[in-house]
Amino acid sequence: MGHLQNRNIIIGVTGGIAAYKIAETIRLLRKSGAAVRVIMSRGAQAFMTPLTLQSLSGNPVHTDLLDETAEMGMGHIELARWADAYLIAPATADTLARLAMGRADDLLTTTALATPAPLFVAPAMNQQMWSNTATQANMRILEERGITVLGPGHGTQACGDIGAGRLAEPEEMSAALEDFFPSRELAGKRVVITAGPTLEAIDPVRFVSNHSSGKMGFALAQAAAEAGADTVLVAGPVTLATPPNVRRVDVQSAEEMLAACLAQLATPSHLFIGSAAVADYRPVVAANQKIKKSGESLQLELVRNPDIIAAVATMSPRPVKVIGFAAETEHMVDHAQAKRKAKGLDVIVANDVSRKDIGFDSDSNAVTWIDGSGAESIPMTSKKNLARILVSRCAQLFAEGEDDDLPQTGRESGGIGH
Repeated sequence: MGHLQNRNIIIGVTGGIAAYKIAETIRLLRKSGAAVRVIMSRGAQAFMTPLTLQSLSGNPVHTDLLDETAEMGMGHIELARWADAYLIAPATADTLARLAMGRADDLLTTTALATPAPLFVAPAMNQQMWSNTATQANMRILEERGITVLGPGHGTQACGDIGAGRLAEPEEMSAALEDFFPSRELAGKRVVITAGPTLEAIDPVRFVSNHSSGKMGFALAQAAAEAGADTVLVAGPVTLATPPNVRRVDVQSAEEMLAACLAQLATPSHLFIGSAAVADYRPVVAANQKIKKSGESLQLELVRNPDIIAAVATMSPRPVKVIGFAAETEHMVDHAQAKRKAKGLDVIVANDVSRKDIGFDSDSNAVTWIDGSGAESIPMTSKKNLARILVSRCAQLFAEGEDDDLPQTGRESGGIGH
């Protein structure tokens, strides 16, 4: 289920050539589980027919403020109360001006005044009209009132001009509405997530580490919190901001990360996601002072770090579900599946870090979800969107009727079974 599952969305369509994009926007919103009702201005009907948008939305299209048929059914006040969000797209310069003035001379603007739902506007107009001081003044008024502005984009326009004023793409508008609503799929669940690299000291100024940015783990923590989970993020040394409603525990080394995880898991938890890129080895001894440069080589003895995800999976009792990540450069599925079985994980999420477009520091990723039933690829998307997909899949593990009871308390904190 998406963040829009069972949400009621009104789309107010005004008279602009960009109205054609609303057809795809409606499709995306309904695919995410939203119910959609459409209001069309008189100008909008010159570009799209009500029948088209009625067919796509599955609901009658509303066009007139004083429509006797509409007032007998879902009148404008009832329509305004029905909405969880109201998106006006495309929002022409005239529409923005009327909204800024508080006009209520048609169904579209009347509903904007009558609804308690959050209002989103997606401007679309000629670049010169957009840059006009009057339009910009109206935009400032709307933003000061808490109205969310989506776009506009920059590019070639229907009139042949090039500049700002293009309607935001359907995917952008749908994503903005999804961002506004939490999914609540993990409400009542406690989740512990690791993220980022670990840093293993050689001396006070040098260390062994890796290229992990922590972006995937932080996105997972944000998605879990949005889904209603009590979320704890155990983070290696990164510079990312803590997501809202997430409790963060900062660590440096693998040993510190293990200790922090065991401390957090002393409180019974439903889900553990180990997305951190933990260094496999650390120096046997970390020098107290900076090692001075001498000779052509430096001998550095390393020792194996603890396997955090395996330790968590063998806790007694352990979290209800344990999910691991595998960064591979070859034979990805085979290697990841072997790791899943060896470490006793419920699921392992594998990605090919040799690909430049989805590497450690990229904002996008493509992964393969591997469980006892096999492997399923999830195509490249933003890490933020991928995190939501993965969190939804994790929630489904509980929704499928599997035992999600927490282990009994009264055990030693962080005890590891054998």
